[in-house]
Amino acid sequence: MAGRLLKVSSAAAALLASSGLYLYGKHLDPSDVSVVRFGRAAATTAVISYDYLTSLRNVQYGTEEYWALKSKVHRRSAERLRDLCCANRGTFIKVGQHLGALDYLLPEEYTSVLRELHSRSPQSSIAEVQQVIREDLGKEGRTSPRQGTDGQAGRETGRWTDRQKDDRQEDSQTSEKAGRERDKQGGFHSGCSLFQIRQLFASFEDTPQGAASLAQVHKALLHDGRTVAVKVQHPKVQTQSSRDIVVIEVLLKAVKWLFPDFSFMWLVEEAKKNMPLELDFLNEGRNAEKVAELLKDFKFLKVPKIHWDLSTKRILTMDFMEGGQVNDREYMRRHSIDVNEISRNLGKMYSEMIFVHGFVHCDPHPGNVLVRKCPKSKRSEIVLLDHGLYQVLNQAFRLDYCRLWRALMKADMKGVERYSRRLGAGDMFPLFACVLTARSWASLNAGISRTAVTSLEDTEIRANAARYLPQISELLNKVPRQMLLLLKTNDLLRGIETVLQTRANASSFLNMSRCCVRALSRHGRSKARYRPRWLQIFLSEVLTLWQINLYEVFLWMKASMLGSWLRNLVSWLQFAQ
Repeated sequence: MAGRLLKVSSAAAALLASSGLYLYGKHLDPSDVSVVRFGRAAATTAVISYDYLTSLRNVQYGTEEYWALKSKVHRRSAERLRDLCCANRGTFIKVGQHLGALDYLLPEEYTSVLRELHSRSPQSSIAEVQQVIREDLGKEGRTSPRQGTDGQAGRETGRWTDRQKDDRQEDSQTSEKAGRERDKQGGFHSGCSLFQIRQLFASFEDTPQGAASLAQVHKALLHDGRTVAVKVQHPKVQTQSSRDIVVIEVLLKAVKWLFPDFSFMWLVEEAKKNMPLELDFLNEGRNAEKVAELLKDFKFLKVPKIHWDLSTKRILTMDFMEGGQVNDREYMRRHSIDVNEISRNLGKMYSEMIFVHGFVHCDPHPGNVLVRKCPKSKRSEIVLLDHGLYQVLNQAFRLDYCRLWRALMKADMKGVERYSRRLGAGDMFPLFACVLTARSWASLNAGISRTAVTSLEDTEIRANAARYLPQISELLNKVPRQMLLLLKTNDLLRGIETVLQTRANASSFLNMSRCCVRALSRHGRSKARYRPRWLQIFLSEVLTLWQINLYEVFLWMKASMLGSWLRNLVSWLQFAQ
């Protein structure tokens, strides 16, 4: 088998080299050609597979030498995979970033290396950015930005009205002189015609605020003085994404043939479903408006307002919002932002999204979650960005997920087994519960809401991700597809809590408990046929929420100076007796 792999690797390398020579003569970028992208991916896959097959062949399984050697192979393979993603860009980087977020599902060697992709995303030139703007916003007739999934027109038509045309002509005349000056200073690229950016923006920064796998964001100023962020899709991502997913699928099937225990086909299924949605920025805008409406009672949450008249499938214009990344403790210290408050509020809004509404923002990596002090109220705020990837949970799944978490927090192991099986885990329910909570089986039996996570336990769970990779892979192929993005979201949130050093805080479990109680009670009341039953469910909800609040007060007193004073008083009274 190793010999066969060597032949495949040599053929892929020859294909890549010959294609490179041809493209060099044609002055084309090799990364834009499908055969080159496939050749790179095939060669990398062959080399990684050959490394695993040969490096571990003569070492006894389960020994310390075996695990040490396997860790080195993991890291070498992760670095090769990272380099492939950087070379092929686009969808490959997106998939790599997704894998890098699975802290408690993949070996640490992979997640630590692939996390680097968040800071190594490609950047389009200003000429390419302006070309996208010219193609999408420079047309007289465009599809309605708010057109819904049912195909009906939204609230705005997206076409320029006669009044808007007159305004644009007036803006063009009044800003022509200023435009010439900006051209001299390099504010706008000289290749742009007068229409291209001047009539849309008073100024547009050439250097992006940030670049990601699918797009980059530029700061701009509207003619009315408002500052906006303009998210522009990389020009070649749309055409390359579908072919890239096919390439990834073919190679993963080849790897599964070589290593039957390795089955990551769920990754391809998720990419097929989610990539078209993430590439549609109008869908992202609708998601942003929906989550802002669902969570409007959380005054600490800020979602940038979408400017629909300057948005298309490849361009999203929104209010510009600044802040520090949610994992930047130093930024929070400088701005007097309470780390525990941020962690508590982050848990509140995600518990609400998951358990109550079933509409979940599934990419909460630190670059998409900012924190800041409101200049007026001086209150801490969370800014939620990048709304392209959401998971919609159907009611049956959401309610079973609520019941499972309620059982986990109560250490009701029969309930844990029952609802894990209902969520597709089958006989692997113990592994599923550990993967979901990132806690050991001993902690689950003791009650995760009553036992704080320790650094030793966290290290053990991460090590087990490498040792039980085949079983975890099998589990991920068994559970409903809705579960996969929730697991990724859980891992990202746990990563933030770990950096903020708030993971042992009980407030997250209390918030989850409240949301589970509210969600299950709301469902029960909707199914109640008789008034007494409805009233019974309502009173039970009120009583349970009151008990949770009382327990929270008890925990606060226990941790506060007042609690310390009361404990000392009780000890003194006992000693006096």
